[in-house]
Amino acid sequence: MPSLRAVLFDIDGVLTVSWHPVPGAPEALERVRAAGFALRLVTNTTVGTRAEIAERLRAAGFDVAPGEILTAPTATARYLRDTYPGARCVLVSEGDVREDLDGVTLVDDDPEVVVLGGAGPVFDYAMLDRIFGWLRGGARLVAMQRGLYWRTTEGLQLDVGAFLPGLEAASGVRAEVVGKPAPEFFAAALDAVGVRPAEALMVGDDIETDVLAAQAAGITGVLVRTGKYLPETHRNASGRPDHVIDSVADLPDVLRG
Repeated sequence: MPSLRAVLFDIDGVLTVSWHPVPGAPEALERVRAAGFALRLVTNTTVGTRAEIAERLRAAGFDVAPGEILTAPTATARYLRDTYPGARCVLVSEGDVREDLDGVTLVDDDPEVVVLGGAGPVFDYAMLDRIFGWLRGGARLVAMQRGLYWRTTEGLQLDVGAFLPGLEAASGVRAEVVGKPAPEFFAAALDAVGVRPAEALMVGDDIETDVLAAQAAGITGVLVRTGKYLPETHRNASGRPDHVIDSVADLPDVLRG
């Protein structure tokens, strides 16, 4: 692929599963870097800040810096500053990402904007009902992502996208999604590495959110059969990936053509 200059990697399910490295993934990342490609790790995860994610990845054998990571929380902070400057925001998320929400006014109640991150135990009935009440009271709804589930060492677990349709239908408020699959998220990643869409490749385990969304933005898409990959989801997807590989460990061979 002679025109490619940059590779975007999802983290969960592509490089790691529950922060354990996918076999061959650290070596593949280094081979891609050594071949001269610019790298960005683009993730919807809200389990920690960019610095914490980089630390976890280094502990798993990946040589990455916080500046090479683009997260949904950092993109959300920029979106909120631009779209709702100074608004009172309630954050509902599994994982503490407040450090990456610089310039955002966070409150505990009476929000103008409800900001949803990754799902977990915090998304119980009481919290969902509070969110419903805030939305009915006029608050806007901003979601860092709308993934349905992700892969852990304990199996697939529900994510925020499993709750969003119900909240939207009940409240009549449509969520504004900031992370993948939003085109603006991919545009931010391309800007960070200074390349055009045709010069970039995206590797993901979610065919819709990672791969087809990237392809819709003009980026070459590569689907891996790890993480949340399911054959039935692949068969029933709204489109077809440019490439399908068993694991990110096979990516250097794809890049060599």
